[in-house]
Amino acid sequence: MSDSPQLRDRARIGRRTADEPIAIVGMAGLFPMARNYRDYWQNILDAVDCTTDVPETHWRPEDYFDPTPSTDPSHPDTTYCTRGGFVPETEFAPGEFGMPPNQLEVTTTVQLLSLVVARDLLRDAGAVTDEGNADWYDPARTGVTLGVTGPMPLTHPMAARLETPVLKEVVRSCGLSDADAEAIAQKYLLAFPPWEENTFPGLLGNVTAGRIANRFDLGGMNCAVDAACASSLSALRMAAAELAEGRADLMITGGCDTENTVFGYMCFSRTQALSKSGRIKPFDDTADGTLVGEGIGMLALKRLADAERDGDRVYAVVQGIGSSSDGRFGSIYAPRASGQELALRRAYTDAGVSPSSVELFEGHATGTAVGDRTELTALGSVLGAETDERGYAAIGSVKSQIGHTKGAAGTASLMKLALSLRHKVLPPTINIATPNQALDDSPLYPNTVTRPWIRDARRPVRRAAASAMGF
Repeated sequence: MSDSPQLRDRARIGRRTADEPIAIVGMAGLFPMARNYRDYWQNILDAVDCTTDVPETHWRPEDYFDPTPSTDPSHPDTTYCTRGGFVPETEFAPGEFGMPPNQLEVTTTVQLLSLVVARDLLRDAGAVTDEGNADWYDPARTGVTLGVTGPMPLTHPMAARLETPVLKEVVRSCGLSDADAEAIAQKYLLAFPPWEENTFPGLLGNVTAGRIANRFDLGGMNCAVDAACASSLSALRMAAAELAEGRADLMITGGCDTENTVFGYMCFSRTQALSKSGRIKPFDDTADGTLVGEGIGMLALKRLADAERDGDRVYAVVQGIGSSSDGRFGSIYAPRASGQELALRRAYTDAGVSPSSVELFEGHATGTAVGDRTELTALGSVLGAETDERGYAAIGSVKSQIGHTKGAAGTASLMKLALSLRHKVLPPTINIATPNQALDDSPLYPNTVTRPWIRDARRPVRRAAASAMGF
């Protein structure tokens, strides 16, 4: 017996992920300019900027754009940014998923597209084939935990319908008759879907996971996790716990976010978080804000021992997960380095490895000056306590290419790292011309070109780490 600090820490955290690692045995996704994870990976390797101007399918810049980058009250209800990451148009066959076509109008897009991605995930994992289910696959012991955050896009038009009395009052106040007000209100209502029995489940974020469980006849737990921009990694933590506790044998996890409506742009504009230059530049000294992106990414997880027994393709192994809160601080959405350090240290304790053994870091890195500096400070502190080596570990952010996919951001990062490990490639981060000064004399360097990942003899195992934070 020993009363060492290490054993006391181990006792406090209980069972570690390192004791029974989790294998990523399948992945699927839908991201800007990418209909699947293969397109996504190729865009990363080719350093493609997948952000564009807002498409006509979303909202019209002429209705809401104002270049004045301020919260000046004389410019209400406007956004100073019209760029972002938008998923490509995707075919959806309602009959394939057991949905009557008349339900589509009252079902939020993220629920529909998530069914497509979940279908592709089960195929990629080998659970479902053209010949039927794999011998090892038991739907009754398969669960779904997804990161889904913020208001659903369908909420906005459904709420707008309820403003008809206000519209009538405005019309009457302009001198028009009651008949005119009623006629205008009726035409106004034609612009929105109707309220009916399928509307309520169709606009809820948590039903995204429920629909998948329903369609694919899954018997494990299903739920949505809302931890803001950390939602999908929080969902991953929950999925890993289900596997570790033996409550499931396969978990579908990830993040789903298609909220690039003007409502979302207004939220980010009024907190001055969007890029004024229209470019997202994580870890660059001239970074001036983020761009919002859409994305749906899912991973199939199994216990590593089970994956090896079943002969599964393993993209990567999850060995440690850490989480934290900032506690009491000055602002509800201001990042705190000490809080981030706590999550990092817990992750490496859970993994049973030193952070200095990691050669590739995927930062949360939204491209906001304060956020990036805080993250680099936290990482630098944790690494500095373990090594005095300089410039040996690459750091980057896929947000530079697809924007900040919010509820799906953590999974987008994790998919990038899993593919980097599988293909032994150090992926690039674009839009870095002047590296952030916090990287000076640091263990970290920004990787801006695609390079082979040559294994360091001092680090015999390739390791990567991803972060996701939310206010």
